[in-house]
Amino acid sequence: MIANRWNEAEAQAFLTAAGPDPRARDLALRVLTSRLIGRDPDLVMHGGGNTSLKSTAVDVFGEVVEVLHIKGSGWDLETIEAKGLPAVRMAPLMRLRDLATLSDEAMVNVQRLNLLDPAAPNPSVETLLHAWIPHKVVDHTHATAFLVLANLPEVEAATRELFGDRLTLVPYVMPGFALAKAAADAFDRNPEAEGLLLVNHGHFAWGPDARSSYDRIVQHTNLVEAWLADRRPAPLVPAAALPADQLALVLSTLRGALASVLPEAAHLPVLDLRAGEAERAFSTRADLEDLATRGVATPDHVIRTKAEPLVLRTAQQGAEAMRAAVAAYADRYRAYFDTHAPHADEPKKMLSPMPGLVWLEGAGIVGVGATAAAARIAGDIGCQSARVRADAEAVGSFRPIGAKDLFDMEYWSLEQAKLGSGKAPPLQGRVVLVTGGAGAIGLASARAFAAQGATLFLVDRPGEALDKALAALGQDHGAYGCDITAPGAAAAAVAACAARFGGLDILLSNAGAAVTGDIATLDNKVLRDSFELNFFAHLAFAQAAIAQFRAQAAGRGARGAEPGQILFNVSKQAVNPGKGFAAYGLPKATTFFLLRQLALELGAEGFRVNGINADRIRSGLLSSDMIAARSAARGVDEATYMAGNLLRAEVEARHVAEAFVMLARAERTTGHVMTVDGGNIEAALR
Repeated sequence: MIANRWNEAEAQAFLTAAGPDPRARDLALRVLTSRLIGRDPDLVMHGGGNTSLKSTAVDVFGEVVEVLHIKGSGWDLETIEAKGLPAVRMAPLMRLRDLATLSDEAMVNVQRLNLLDPAAPNPSVETLLHAWIPHKVVDHTHATAFLVLANLPEVEAATRELFGDRLTLVPYVMPGFALAKAAADAFDRNPEAEGLLLVNHGHFAWGPDARSSYDRIVQHTNLVEAWLADRRPAPLVPAAALPADQLALVLSTLRGALASVLPEAAHLPVLDLRAGEAERAFSTRADLEDLATRGVATPDHVIRTKAEPLVLRTAQQGAEAMRAAVAAYADRYRAYFDTHAPHADEPKKMLSPMPGLVWLEGAGIVGVGATAAAARIAGDIGCQSARVRADAEAVGSFRPIGAKDLFDMEYWSLEQAKLGSGKAPPLQGRVVLVTGGAGAIGLASARAFAAQGATLFLVDRPGEALDKALAALGQDHGAYGCDITAPGAAAAAVAACAARFGGLDILLSNAGAAVTGDIATLDNKVLRDSFELNFFAHLAFAQAAIAQFRAQAAGRGARGAEPGQILFNVSKQAVNPGKGFAAYGLPKATTFFLLRQLALELGAEGFRVNGINADRIRSGLLSSDMIAARSAARGVDEATYMAGNLLRAEVEARHVAEAFVMLARAERTTGHVMTVDGGNIEAALR
């Protein structure tokens, strides 16, 4: 059931911030209830739905004009602000209802030309529908329960049973001018109704103020949910969760197979597996293949997931079988495009034939995207869609719009605009695992890769530092806490990365610690422990990453643009030993050799291996106490000591991070170690 999230104290805080102006107070509560709707994924998710408020405003001439505040393009209800509900002059919007037809371009132009603030975002494509419903506050949601009801073949009888005349049905019409006309006409036929049910689409409700409209949204949705609950059968028994290593292999192979239908230069997609009990149970249904061909729960979803998910039964989860299934899916998508594109109003360019959603028998539901955020959105929609399908089949049948209408929606320019058209950042979609990710160099490197569009997976000791590092990067990145020197830790960490994102593209083997002591008297255990951290952990992660790269390549069936690379944080100690640092320099020198050996052995597979030799970086390796002691021993202040290089400038963690990114993007460079030390001739490699 949907919880009513209205809170008087929160409402009062919004009103206090708005001040005494009644218009500002109305808008403040409109922002609040929009957020309350947006906070519940069973009402809307990922930019879906829209809200509005009819009010007045003062224009540039000082005249009071009637306006419609409507959700602007690019805003999400969960985080919307007042500027995300731009004001549009009502009078021109109302005049448009007298027209028989209006093109999408003309509709958008009229709406944009009548914004009070020309710099405001484009008003929602459903602006006219909100304008022509004569209530002060209007809400539109894609509630899970209503998507079940809206996609039943017996939707009219079921709605009548539940609501009587309180809800008016509007047959499916593509969003835009025609839908606004149909909805307004339906309202006029039943002006006492409390809302509209747009068949195969969603739910509208309204009220005299923000709270009453929000209350009605919750009440209507819960009435449908209770009706479904009474008819819902016992849940299916979920399949047992796959072991971590097996799951990682399946997802890695799937990731490669999905990319097999992309252009050769394209990077692998990012995956987001949903493996809860409900998702695993759904993935074992006997009717998956039939349900997959039915379409989407609401037309908005098609741009995120495509019309049809890819179904992979257990017997199809090997590399060759996966490639064949993905190829067959791509062929069906091309046929779908070839069937409908000739009948479009304007020439269309085919989108990627790769699925946006995979039903993986026994494992769950997999969102697929060019980025982690896109995969997450597809995964969220996929989970909701699975629930809609299951409930609809239980109470009747899931019967959404057909292929022609789906094509029109998928290739509608106003819908495509939601995805953006800017140039992708250079490392978009690359999954980068960083050991020591919570440390100074590790986190700086993670930030640098994220700024280039990469998806990060941090590995470090569990605890507050790792939690804070992940929080700093954001929800679309991952983390794994472990002792990287423990047996099996590297394989487990890489498997966790593959389970989170479907694979790995770049290993940044960074973790290490500076161990001191004279070699002549050094305790044997101290040296062995240093080798475990500063060499053997690097070796173990490299081996685990290589296995991962090969699994992805097996899925793809071809080398691809960038099959994988390894970056090592070595050290100037590897070539320029410092007094008392043998326990650190010896394993680092071995890691230097490891880098070149791996480059030699892996080049034929297209895997690149490079590294950085850095010096005097403020980090866990070079602590404040160590800097102070070294500065005092040399009779200089700390700033002079840290700038003790040819450039006379301190080298920071961000400089090392930038060098790692540079190497990651150097497509024809392998076996190379870049020095980042401000200039130290004694540490020069050549």
